[in-house]
Amino acid sequence: MDAVDRGLIHALHIDGRVAFRDIATVLGVSENTVARRYRKLRGEGTVRVVGMVNGGRLGYVSWTVRVRCTPDAAMSVAKALADRADTSFVYLLSGGTEVSCTVQAATSQEQDALLLNKLPRTSRVVSVSAHLVLRGFALPSGWGGVAALSPEQAAGLAPPPVESSTAPVELDDGDRALLHALNRDGRASYAELSTVTGWSESTVRRRLAMLRRTGVLQFHLDMPPAAIGFRTEARLWINAQPADVVDVAEALARRSEVAFAALTTGSTNLLVAVNCRDTTDLSLFLTERIAPLHGVNSMETAPIIRTIKRAGALLL
Repeated sequence: MDAVDRGLIHALHIDGRVAFRDIATVLGVSENTVARRYRKLRGEGTVRVVGMVNGGRLGYVSWTVRVRCTPDAAMSVAKALADRADTSFVYLLSGGTEVSCTVQAATSQEQDALLLNKLPRTSRVVSVSAHLVLRGFALPSGWGGVAALSPEQAAGLAPPPVESSTAPVELDDGDRALLHALNRDGRASYAELSTVTGWSESTVRRRLAMLRRTGVLQFHLDMPPAAIGFRTEARLWINAQPADVVDVAEALARRSEVAFAALTTGSTNLLVAVNCRDTTDLSLFLTERIAPLHGVNSMETAPIIRTIKRAGALLL
């Protein structure tokens, strides 16, 4: 990739629906060049923009799930999980016998149906552990590995701020149709969204802006980190002293390698996802970035050997 490709990727990482003309202005190229580069990257499967629902704004809860399987079953279990509308970030981990994913549940019945019934009753599942995600410190949308623009350029592309209210938002059928369409293609045109929802384009613009303003709708750049040189991904489960866990999480969230960091329930209290350039880079991160942090008791590392699903389908 050249500087235009990297700048385009960074711009879409900042705001997946930012206008091509605005990106072109920042990069100093024509709008047609930006549109052509995006179509090429999109057509190759390198990048896509996905509209995702922030389940917390709808009263949902998030779980991180680990499923250990017999050696012949992990891939089929991973694909079955990826097919579900309530899962995202489904990975096959080291050894090929473990699957990790994130689940959002709207009700306790939906949560119990997956965690207590469906997975344990699958004959080739050896064990299941599920931990409630309590607080996020770093999200994929903030990953620093994509950085290619200057702070001034990036600031000019930032989306409008999200309201601070935490009251759950109610959706109607039109909102759900809009969100489903944006999940398939986060850059769908207003005309396309108008056809899907049956609304006028002005109504689509207004409702989309409302969903973004309230934090229900977020746009993610769905891209394999290897596309920009980060070929080693791993999930870390860290046990930190309760008095130090927030400090550890905040320190990790500031690292450019960290794509996700969250406080969870369970025997470990931090889940961290990292993207490194190679195994040497991962080794240095573990030994020189995490090990010196005060309050870290123990850590388990599982390299990701295959990604089944990243930014996933909506749960509505």
